[in-house]
Amino acid sequence: MSSTPALLVIAHGSRDPRHAATVHALVEATRELRPGLRVETAFLDFNTPTVAQALSSLYLSGVREVVALPLLLTRAFHAKSDIPAALAESSARLPGLSVRVADVLGPSPLLLSALERRLAEAGLTPADRSTTAVVLASAGSTDPEAIAAIAETAREWRRAGWCAVRPAFASAALPRTEDAVRALRAEGFARVAVAPYVIAPGRLPDRIAAGAEAAGADVIADVLGAAPELARLLLRRYDEAAASAPTRLPALTA
Repeated sequence: MSSTPALLVIAHGSRDPRHAATVHALVEATRELRPGLRVETAFLDFNTPTVAQALSSLYLSGVREVVALPLLLTRAFHAKSDIPAALAESSARLPGLSVRVADVLGPSPLLLSALERRLAEAGLTPADRSTTAVVLASAGSTDPEAIAAIAETAREWRRAGWCAVRPAFASAALPRTEDAVRALRAEGFARVAVAPYVIAPGRLPDRIAAGAEAAGADVIADVLGAAPELARLLLRRYDEAAASAPTRLPALTA
């Protein structure tokens, strides 16, 4: 039985097969960075294994300590409610299992580095910063904390030298990606790039790309995906949680 907690990466899940494929690629990149660490994947919806299935499998193999890491960029409903509830329900059936819940991925300078990587892959260079406005396009949320975190990330990224960085959302909040692109163009910015602030492909990232194209964005970057910066960030969140006390999961109600 290993004394090192296993890492369970919990993704949202999607009907789009690209989502799970990207999550698995990111998890594999994380394994490669730390070969001695057991890293497994679970999904909240649409894909398997579920959180219950993944925890049961770890438990049956002898694992008694787990760091559960929400594969989320902000602390919204899934991080605050769904994941703790799923972990509480599952761990209650597994006596002696200790669970620590890691922080969500954002905010982090590593995420900004991953965004920079995707823009560079899309053709922008450091010399383009001073003449390029960027739309930081996220999936969207009704959670004020999550919306504020996206706005703060945009402000922080602006300090890297881009002439403007504005947040946009594919759902649940405004402005939409296409509206943000048109607004920047109306303000006189000659070049506008769209950087999806999402981890994996799916319906909402497709909506971001479609909105960017419809509004005539000059550059549309790829999703963050299995960027090496994200793999490093997963391990950073894991290390922080592994060094902390086990999480007090919510009590189950009858």
